[in-house]
Amino acid sequence: MTQRTLAALLAVPLVVALLVAAARTPLPYVTYEPGLTVDVLGEDGGSEIVEIDGEQTYRDDGELRMTTVFVSRPNAEVSLFEVLGDWLSDEDAVYPYDAVYEQGTTDEQNREEGAVDMVTSQDVATAVALQELGYDVEPAVEVLLVSKDTPADGKLQTGDVFLEANGTEIEEPQDLVDAVQATPEGEPVTFRVLRKGEERTVEVVPELVDGTPQVGVRLGTGYTFPFEVEVKVDPAIGGPSAGLMFSLGIYDTLTEGSLTGGKTVAGTGTIDPEGKVGPIGGIQQKIVGARDAGAELFLVPPDNCADALGAPNEDMRLVRAETMHDAVEAIEAWVKDPDAKLPSCED
Repeated sequence: MTQRTLAALLAVPLVVALLVAAARTPLPYVTYEPGLTVDVLGEDGGSEIVEIDGEQTYRDDGELRMTTVFVSRPNAEVSLFEVLGDWLSDEDAVYPYDAVYEQGTTDEQNREEGAVDMVTSQDVATAVALQELGYDVEPAVEVLLVSKDTPADGKLQTGDVFLEANGTEIEEPQDLVDAVQATPEGEPVTFRVLRKGEERTVEVVPELVDGTPQVGVRLGTGYTFPFEVEVKVDPAIGGPSAGLMFSLGIYDTLTEGSLTGGKTVAGTGTIDPEGKVGPIGGIQQKIVGARDAGAELFLVPPDNCADALGAPNEDMRLVRAETMHDAVEAIEAWVKDPDAKLPSCED
């Protein structure tokens, strides 16, 4: 046996060990893969996803599918093989960790942020849909999140709208902060809240956190509506990117006939109080998920158009949606004529 052959044989175990170590070593990347889609006009666990109480509703054929992405968690150990597999795939994606998460983000923090974004998204989507139909809505101060093991835990609920605190009308978040801080130590704050259309009185005793009285809720802008609207989706699905589809689902539920003409429409996009559709992450993976779910038309936020054009959408038509109103008009035009000229990402 030559010296070169011996050296090669001795090197093989070392190379194998290095490959195994490299495969097991976590890398600073986040993977994106197509996630599930949910028909917001359908049911979840036997109950309607869009539930409306106090107004006439219409349940027709057709589907409006919100889309999701499977994103690796903040503390997930992403291996070399996973990174290479998703990087080589034309349906998956890989991003640097810092482009998706802040350093030090925990699973719990990520879930909380996703839950807050989801509540805000549903409220704004409801407001936009109702305004599109001519209803009046009023802004209000709302509970976006109740932190665990705080004075408010078990007393206040996500979605509660504050009307008064210790007899003072609440018009903006600072009004509530002032009322809590003005309450003598050990005494309760008496809140009057609107919960699922009913007024309730709730007493909470603040606790000192770094010397400041707090009850343990995160506040945000909500709305008071002329009737009760609730959007029920799996709590594991967080984030604001389903805003447009929630708004369309509420609109369709409150209007006679099928908005989609009995067909399947999917899409994505945040929604702001003026009805403008905003960008989201994972557009290509969402397009793939919608395609696999049988959608024939997909609504794309304008800022995501460049990336959407690179997605393998096959025969599914991509339509640029500037606003919720534009999305409604585009769907209606497409139902009347599948070959109609619609706003395109190529325009």
